[in-house]
Amino acid sequence: MIRLFINGIGASAGGGLTYLRNVIPHLSHRVDAETTVMVNPAIRRELGEMPNISFVEISESFGTTGALWRFLREQTAIPKLIRRSGSQILISTGNFALWNSPVPQILLSRNSLYVSSDFHRDARARGEYGMWGDTLVKGFLARQSIRRANVTVAPSESFALELSQWSGKEVVSLHHGFDLDAFTADTAPVPAAAKAQLEQARDDLRLLFVSHYNYYRNFETLFRALPLLRERLNGKKVKLFLTCRLSSEANPGSYRAEAASSLVNSLRNSESVVELGSIPYRSLHHLYRACQIYVTPAYAESFAHPLIESMSSGLPVVASDLPVHREICGDAGIYFSRFSPEALAEQVLRVHESPQLAEQLSKNGIRRARDFSWSKHVERLVALAQELMLQERKQH
Repeated sequence: MIRLFINGIGASAGGGLTYLRNVIPHLSHRVDAETTVMVNPAIRRELGEMPNISFVEISESFGTTGALWRFLREQTAIPKLIRRSGSQILISTGNFALWNSPVPQILLSRNSLYVSSDFHRDARARGEYGMWGDTLVKGFLARQSIRRANVTVAPSESFALELSQWSGKEVVSLHHGFDLDAFTADTAPVPAAAKAQLEQARDDLRLLFVSHYNYYRNFETLFRALPLLRERLNGKKVKLFLTCRLSSEANPGSYRAEAASSLVNSLRNSESVVELGSIPYRSLHHLYRACQIYVTPAYAESFAHPLIESMSSGLPVVASDLPVHREICGDAGIYFSRFSPEALAEQVLRVHESPQLAEQLSKNGIRRARDFSWSKHVERLVALAQELMLQERKQH
């Protein structure tokens, strides 16, 4: 029996939440592991009670005071909690390691912005010097964290290579998983307002992009591609469905969405861009199946769960030419130069105008999605922890 301690306090949105929602239930089913989990109270309430899982009670404010302050609090609070729980291995999920961990530590690193030259250029071009400086500081802490952890795990081979070159230390690749049965288990439809908008667009070319608004997902390139698509569609309308709203207060983080909203209006895209807002995770599978092509113009990424969700739903994928996108999708997607609206529009048109290509991409995607498994991910993660525990025993 191995006793694990998971620091999940940094998971507050996007891929971090998806990770915990899937990994913790799988850990609860293992008879060879007992796990103590530290998460924010909202996730604690969502997960409920599980066998072989105990939760650390923390204050509502612990994980909401900013990453740097959270980092400092973790350095003093977590060692005591680890000792109190009797845990043998620490798994840190929020890109930052515990610098003086009382037990061997596995660091899960998944923030691609620290190593993205595109993001640094973009932040400066937008005048976001505070965000740029904050990313540099966090990047320094993340690089030092990789050097201090016993093992660092990245969610893709492409990102593992980037991190290894950046930090000078070996990084292990371990794909995140996917569970189709769990993803499609809830039969609750999308919210009524979203359902009505989807039904109104049933005769249109329906594109989907699942993300809250931020800079590195490169929404602007996608918006600039829409007028080019309309010119080539011979009167057929195009609708781009977003799972966010283009207003700053409606998205996590400090990304300002007003310029993107103005761009939509200036390009006369108001009728083409449908801001659905946040869709409950349990209902997402209905949204994927109501659309025809999944698009992502992101210029920085470490894994991208929506790619697997869309492939499992049979959507052809049109993605920017990131190595990680090619690694995850393979022959289930076609790719374009990440900052080229023209190339994006051309690839969407290829799929739309060729039913044979769309069908082949769909079949390839359904097959490819089966290669990702949360059960296998957890099995390998526990095996890494067991190897570290054995090494620790040999040393002592």
